[in-house]
Amino acid sequence: MFNRLNKSSNPFMKEETFVKSDQNKDVLDNDFINVASERMTVSGAVNKTFILAGIMLMTAFYGYYFANPMFTMGGAIGGLIVVIFASFKPHLSPTLAPIYAALEGLFVGGISAAFAGFEGGIIFQAITLTLGVLFTMLAVYKSGLIVVTDKFRRVVVMAMGAIFLLYIANFAMSFFGMSVPHLHQATPIGIAISIGVIIVASLMLLVDFDMFERGEKQGAPKYMEWYCGMGLLITLVWLYVEILRLVAMFAGDE
Repeated sequence: MFNRLNKSSNPFMKEETFVKSDQNKDVLDNDFINVASERMTVSGAVNKTFILAGIMLMTAFYGYYFANPMFTMGGAIGGLIVVIFASFKPHLSPTLAPIYAALEGLFVGGISAAFAGFEGGIIFQAITLTLGVLFTMLAVYKSGLIVVTDKFRRVVVMAMGAIFLLYIANFAMSFFGMSVPHLHQATPIGIAISIGVIIVASLMLLVDFDMFERGEKQGAPKYMEWYCGMGLLITLVWLYVEILRLVAMFAGDE
């Protein structure tokens, strides 16, 4: 089972990140054998996720009420840089995760402000739908209705990678005044694409939940609680933005 998990293709969730050999060694302390250091727990990771969400909400309010394109772009680019750095230096997650949450809050606040003028209160709708998807997928995961296997993780991560490449292509084309046809447009195909992306993001939540439990079972270092919390926050932000776009499409303003 351990060897199968080692084959995970997601760089942010490589199994070697969770398992540190020095965490499994015993040390002598006053002539008694004790565990070398604290290890990750699911409850600890959940608590860290709430802390990160709180930080993000605070900066999101600032980014919303003092909307500025520099804050939005700075938050998005800065958050991406922090995530990439954390994937190579997970032991720095206790510092990097709060920084990511603060930067991502500026991005979320700015994006929300850009959509705030749309009719129908779509910000509230998007937040409600995002939370609804979160708790629904948590219930699905806990019930065992969908089991997160190694194959499931690979398929979801591959789908996520394909979507990411599509976004990169669209961004590159924008410099030449072009865009990927129907992407984020209120057309039947555009709406179908958006729904497909939301489904992939929702399935990614299951992978995040599984990451919490695997970290605890494998005795991951305590700092991995911050790392896992950041991973879940990344998915939630992605899900929220996609739902926000979809709601805007149905509102007929995009």
